[in-house]
Amino acid sequence: MGKLLKQRTTQIALVLLLGLGALLTGAGISVWRRGSERQATIPEPDPSDAKIAAVLLLPPEEQKPALEELANGGSSIDRHRARYLLAVNAIAQKQGEVALEQLNGLEKEYPVLGGYILLQRARAYELLGDASQAQATYQQLAENYGEEPVAAEALFALSKTDPQSGQAAIEKFPLHPRTAEIARQKLAANPDAETRKALLLLLAQHLYLEDIGNLLAQLGNRYGTTLTPQDWETIAFGYWEKQDYKNAGKAYAKAPRTPQNLYRTGRGLQLGGANTEAKTAYRQVVAAYPETEEGGLALLRLARLSNDREAIPYLDRLIANFPDLAAEALLDKSKILDRLGSEKSATQARQSILHQYGNSDSAAELRYTTAQGLAQAGQYQEAWKWAEQIIKENPQSEYAPEAGFWVGKWAQALDKMPKAKQAFEYVVANYPQSYYAWRSAVYLGWDVGDFTTVRQLSPTVEKLNDRLVPPAGSETIKELYALGQDRDAWTQWHVEFTNRIEPSFEEQLTDGMMRMGVGDTLDGIFMLSNLADRDDPEDKAKYEAIAQQPAYWETLYPFPYFDLILYWSAKRQINPLMTISLIRQESRFMPSIRSVAGAVGLMQVLPETGAWIAEKANEPPPKDLTDPNDNIRLGTLYLDYTHDTYNDNSLFAIASYNAGPGNVDDWKQRFRFDDPDVFAKQIPFPETNDYISSVFGNYWNYLRLYNPQVKQQIDTLKR
Repeated sequence: MGKLLKQRTTQIALVLLLGLGALLTGAGISVWRRGSERQATIPEPDPSDAKIAAVLLLPPEEQKPALEELANGGSSIDRHRARYLLAVNAIAQKQGEVALEQLNGLEKEYPVLGGYILLQRARAYELLGDASQAQATYQQLAENYGEEPVAAEALFALSKTDPQSGQAAIEKFPLHPRTAEIARQKLAANPDAETRKALLLLLAQHLYLEDIGNLLAQLGNRYGTTLTPQDWETIAFGYWEKQDYKNAGKAYAKAPRTPQNLYRTGRGLQLGGANTEAKTAYRQVVAAYPETEEGGLALLRLARLSNDREAIPYLDRLIANFPDLAAEALLDKSKILDRLGSEKSATQARQSILHQYGNSDSAAELRYTTAQGLAQAGQYQEAWKWAEQIIKENPQSEYAPEAGFWVGKWAQALDKMPKAKQAFEYVVANYPQSYYAWRSAVYLGWDVGDFTTVRQLSPTVEKLNDRLVPPAGSETIKELYALGQDRDAWTQWHVEFTNRIEPSFEEQLTDGMMRMGVGDTLDGIFMLSNLADRDDPEDKAKYEAIAQQPAYWETLYPFPYFDLILYWSAKRQINPLMTISLIRQESRFMPSIRSVAGAVGLMQVLPETGAWIAEKANEPPPKDLTDPNDNIRLGTLYLDYTHDTYNDNSLFAIASYNAGPGNVDDWKQRFRFDDPDVFAKQIPFPETNDYISSVFGNYWNYLRLYNPQVKQQIDTLKR
């Protein structure tokens, strides 16, 4: 979800394209509009949620007595919540009478969930075989709560005997997942062409559907000549969100002629490999909307798609007319001037970046590359000075934690150990989520495992369940989420969330939370992590605030399959936090995900690789690689094999999981390993470089969140 600039990173966006351990370079882009008028703040957790949250942390067998205690003697809100959850649990256990007893009169006392209470009551009657009472209750729900999304549940149930109820759901709640089910049923009845088109357009807005790509293609192929520009925009947005960029670009070309749509026409075509057509679209943006942000971006893309001499006029226009893009254009221009042999002009361009745009990301990049070049020449003191400028002038840059880390390394090389310690502590304290915080912690002597020792660690792992409060959405959504009723909260949110193309910070955060709650972790992690990339100053401040809340990071780094991961990791004698870090990178916890190369599931195991490693270890062959147990069993077995191959060197083992043993063996011969950080930077595959820092960055984040000792060390350092 998003707009123009911010790129879906490799580790998030293209998991579907993975081979075993392979990640392809990301290509999607998004931007967020500046100057948002929304001023909502991020809510703090409500103290009244604490009791129910504590109950939800208990094992299932202990939850019932705890809920019964609250239902009989808690505060009024605790009693209502406990009764509702007891009813929901009773229905799950097919105990209709127990559920009805708990729900009796509850909607009057607990109005925020009044519609859902009626829904649970109708389901309880269905369990008891009382069809007439169930029907009457659904009817009551549809009448009394007809304007609330939960009414779609009643209309869905009533549509089984009354087609008009299904039509009412389509008209009133087109975004409700139950309405999507109704639309599918109507499609299966083979309606006339116009009705089929309308139903497909409705389904095109339900981007969570597994076959959404096929539905979008049906719309375009069958009804392309009769679709309106707005219809094409719906199709284009669907393709864009699912990262089918070439088709998105083609669809945006038929959408309403706006700066964004025309820009996305070009960008989609470019990402789809149609560079000539992309340049034509970019020129149209520049001609039609020369002063817009999209016009500036189109100039930048045109420059990068052109030869060096053609690119310079585009870059000069950017420098003159688009201050926000001037530093980036100057950096591109300096590289072109270097290639053209204009060393003096190139130097002047770089000086302009540092003097006029010193706090820009381009200035940070320039300082970083300069520092690294000096370090490679052995000029550590000069490199140190350039890296320190990043910390002072560009502290929010992506280069800042890396620069701080290398300051520490270069200080060590110069035998200035107090300065090195100070630099490493600075990185851990100020960039605790960074891969370089882990590397800094290693050099501080913390027991966090280095590349050659991390496999053998068995860190204490505590289950966590801190929950953010959704900052957007109705009170009903917030109450459902507080009760752990994530599926119902997401369903309601899907109706309320109508601002999908330009979500506010609060809406994006809430959407990420809702997706994580229902296991849509691929897009959920993207939505949550890309909050850091919003460029509105108010949004940046909101991100800084939310980043201080541990619950945000726990949501971003969940620990599903907890018991399975601990079991199989122990059996393979692998640090369990390495296992979950690899899973997060490979599949984003999507158990049924498949790559174009045929890799399957959580650890992206190729069936033939799974069969081979199982036979080699005298274990059962793969049964169902979409089954978490089977996948983790074989994935950890292969991870054990890669570690054994490289004498428990986890840098080699993880690199091999991504790039294959042949490439790793080649790199071992070409590069020295006396400094693993230098070795990692010398790996010539950008994909593998990103993979290594992502997996070990994941490892560090799981360690700092789920291990109490490391968490305490970081907290002490921050104080």
